[in-house]
Amino acid sequence: MNVTAREIERLEEQLERALEGGAWHGPSVLELLAGVSADEAAAHPISGAHSIWEIVLHLTTDYGLVLRRLSGDGRELPPEEDWPPCPAATEENWRKATQDLAKLNQDLRRAVRAFPQARLDEPLVSEVPYTAYTQFIGITQHSLYHAGQIALLKRALRAA
Repeated sequence: MNVTAREIERLEEQLERALEGGAWHGPSVLELLAGVSADEAAAHPISGAHSIWEIVLHLTTDYGLVLRRLSGDGRELPPEEDWPPCPAATEENWRKATQDLAKLNQDLRRAVRAFPQARLDEPLVSEVPYTAYTQFIGITQHSLYHAGQIALLKRALRAA
């Protein structure tokens, strides 16, 4: 891949848009979470589907995973870390969960801005074959995939 001078900036912008807003497809993750209560976030309105809260914790874990890889740690996530259990459904815990997600997104955006552009086509760690570029854009795609699930869960909650 021939990387242009602005590719790092574009990757960082996509990470921001997917989580905070301005995505071309519709609402971002945080836009969808606005106004969701702790009880709604913990609810399972669709049988067999994760809750909104579970999705937020999963996204948080995956941001942490990419940040870990940036620091050279190539360990895979065990299933219990990939989908961690939700704490008690209090407004304080819910606010902390969404703040943690936003903070890790900001941390990753900062790390992407500092990432050497010449290394975008290289793996972050030897244990994971995906390039840095693929992981940076992949976490954006992952966020938007789950944003769609959050939108469906919100619709199901409001219809109930």
